[in-house]
Amino acid sequence: MLLPAKAEVARQLRRYRAWERMMLASPSDRRLRATFEDSGYTLCVLMGKRCAREAADAAERYLRSTLVAYLQEEGERPRTRALARRGPPVVDRRSPAGR
Repeated sequence: MLLPAKAEVARQLRRYRAWERMMLASPSDRRLRATFEDSGYTLCVLMGKRCAREAADAAERYLRSTLVAYLQEEGERPRTRALARRGPPVVDRRSPAGR
């Protein structure tokens, strides 16, 4: 799993929170709402989440933890160098008709 730089996550999270405050102050302003939703979408893509609230929570967890701790919280296993050095997977290229 690729993770973004913490500086970029922090920047996008600040942007999301700022637009959230502005949108909550003027909920009828459609332009503010659209920009807020765009910032939420960006955070979703950055953090690999489907919901902006989940993405913001994940970004906060990511920023306050180490990479290994964050991956363990998310249920991912960190890749080690030994795994990264393995060659391509072996593929059985025999025809299934001969089995």
